[in-house]
Amino acid sequence: MVGDPPPTLAVLLAHPAGHSLSPAMHGAAFAAAGIAGRYEAWDVAPEALPAALERLRQSPTLLGANVTVPHKETVLRLLDALTPEAERLGAVNTIVRRDDRLLGHNTDAIGLAAALAGLARPPGPGRAVVLGAGGAARAAVAVLLQAGCSVRVHNRTHPRAEALAAAMRHVGTVVAIGAEALREAIAEADWLVNTTSVGMHGGPPGSPVPEGVLPASGAVIDLVYRPRPTPLLAAAAAAGLETQDGVAMLVHQGAASFTAWTGREAPLAAMFGAVERALSAATA
Repeated sequence: MVGDPPPTLAVLLAHPAGHSLSPAMHGAAFAAAGIAGRYEAWDVAPEALPAALERLRQSPTLLGANVTVPHKETVLRLLDALTPEAERLGAVNTIVRRDDRLLGHNTDAIGLAAALAGLARPPGPGRAVVLGAGGAARAAVAVLLQAGCSVRVHNRTHPRAEALAAAMRHVGTVVAIGAEALREAIAEADWLVNTTSVGMHGGPPGSPVPEGVLPASGAVIDLVYRPRPTPLLAAAAAAGLETQDGVAMLVHQGAASFTAWTGREAPLAAMFGAVERALSAATA
């Protein structure tokens, strides 16, 4: 009927969800592509995830969902099938709904690889350090290994870093390191990638590395994009290092999600513009 609201075409499953820029980004993408629809952020506590997925499964107007903290790994067992990439990484950030079946994708690695390609010195043979051991860390380790890096993984909970390293050793050289080895590993790194929430607006404050600890040269990548710059990136820039925040990865992984849902090429310029406007509005 004329005047009815457009259908909800995609959603974000997160906890918390209020900080996300995905609604602005995907709303702009749908508009630029001429698709009538909207994107909603659903705040889904861990115990409510099965019910949210059932709602997604039973809603014919929904194309699918994005999945982020804390659900990227726990959602695996609740889906009908996984793409080879999602299975290999052991994490899902995109769900595509086909009829009443839910297929899990992972576009994080695609998004990060596209983002890192924009560095003055993209990853290649050399040394990298990844901070964190969640779904984004798995994607980061995979991308860096495939580029030819040797990778050291550090996480506050060391057994999780060990598990991540063990899962990725078939791809390349990756080891888990504890706090005692972190300073030296970072100083020697050509690429330092933070995938934790430390320094994020509303998250743990400060920097994820000890004060004064930075690579001697190279690039520092922080997948946090709010505030701009993060404490880590501010220190890296002051030290003369190349820096990159999480905006490029956010948009590129979102573009791959958009294509998986719609079968259409994503309007990257519209998506970048929406994210930059939302970030500017948040700091105005």
